[in-house]
Amino acid sequence: MEAIKWFIDVFMHLDIYLEGIINTYGMLTYVLLFLIIFCETGLVITPILPGDSLIFAAAAFAGLGVLNIFILIGVVVVAAILGDAVNYLIGNKLGDKLINNGNRFIKKSYIDKTHSFYDKYGGKTIIIARFIPIVRTFAPFVAGVTNMKYKEFLLFNAIGGVFWGLLVSGVGYFFGNIKFVQENFTIVVLGIIFVSILPAIVEVVKHKMSKNTEV
Repeated sequence: MEAIKWFIDVFMHLDIYLEGIINTYGMLTYVLLFLIIFCETGLVITPILPGDSLIFAAAAFAGLGVLNIFILIGVVVVAAILGDAVNYLIGNKLGDKLINNGNRFIKKSYIDKTHSFYDKYGGKTIIIARFIPIVRTFAPFVAGVTNMKYKEFLLFNAIGGVFWGLLVSGVGYFFGNIKFVQENFTIVVLGIIFVSILPAIVEVVKHKMSKNTEV
């Protein structure tokens, strides 16, 4: 029983245990990273798994030469895109049933929050959501439930996965070992989120201004 609790704790907080895992498992670390990121983006029952912080921490180790940054980015991008694709299919095939049955893993507040993003940003939510925990997990699920055209979803999924993988990994690689960044990681992530959603904010403002002009 204790072994199971330990495994779950490590799985849920891999970013904290990452150094020990790298020292113990070497190349298998990439497999673990893939699984965590895939589950966080691909399964609606695991939205609390580490995402940004895990990638940031792994990239920081790559900056020290412990991991290969190019392999890491590839792992992150592939896991993110595949995860969203699976999540879309789950939402498309089983979404209504899971929501209507009151599944305890799928909180209505998460669904509502994600819907609000779609109301504001449309399909671009798939890209923006990459940088927002919880919403990142539910955005592809809701896209499947609402029958977003798969070609449109696939485009946003690919753009978001590549952008997220490159940006968070890049920040971790170049700045992860700077003391200020380590001590103010939350601020850094919020900065990344703000930059990523800025184009959408500008678009919404323009849309509102054009409506006011028409009136």
